[in-house]
Amino acid sequence: MLQLESVVLNLAGFTLCADWSISTGARVAVIGASGAGKSSLLSAIAGFLNPEKGRILWDGQAISMKNGALRRVSILFQDQNLFPHLSLQHNVLLGLTAGRRPSAQQIQQADAALDRVGLAGMGTRRPPQVSGGQMARAALARVLLQKRPLLLLDEPFAALDSALRLEMLALVHEVASETGATALLVSHDLRDAKQFATHVVQVKNGRADAPVAAAEYFIANPF
Repeated sequence: MLQLESVVLNLAGFTLCADWSISTGARVAVIGASGAGKSSLLSAIAGFLNPEKGRILWDGQAISMKNGALRRVSILFQDQNLFPHLSLQHNVLLGLTAGRRPSAQQIQQADAALDRVGLAGMGTRRPPQVSGGQMARAALARVLLQKRPLLLLDEPFAALDSALRLEMLALVHEVASETGATALLVSHDLRDAKQFATHVVQVKNGRADAPVAAAEYFIANPF
């Protein structure tokens, strides 16, 4: 379970408050206007932003003061966070090795992850040599390899066309279901949120509201 206990984030010009929990395995759409604090909420969970007050807990253990590298969290950004000078295989392997020399078994795991996301045989290519959709797949392969229980997605597929974006969200859904991961997706597109989420967190007026069931939210907020 992910818990935010009386969390207060001090952002540029305003504060963001959150006080809620969500069960393990949930898929949560984090929605709200631009600048409302959605990405900052994910940054705090990931360890890139320290709360001014309150605690963030995972499975009952406080992680608020842990270095981001020590948290059991994977995060996908909109820019995919791939190193352009490394091959796709090496970029994926960073999810396991953190730059250390990979073992033969780890290389096999990376190739299997690339195959899983539709990039079989493309491991030697570098990010500038592939399409935006293929870069998104490589970034997802790295997350797949990490198998961490908390997955944060900060609009990683926003630059893709609608059909490809929905395909990538379906793959994230499949992976999260297999691993039992809890997933939080920042999105501006309510169609994506409806496709992906079991719950919705709305961020507005300096608050990240408690999660509500997606079906309930979309009945009250049709689009």
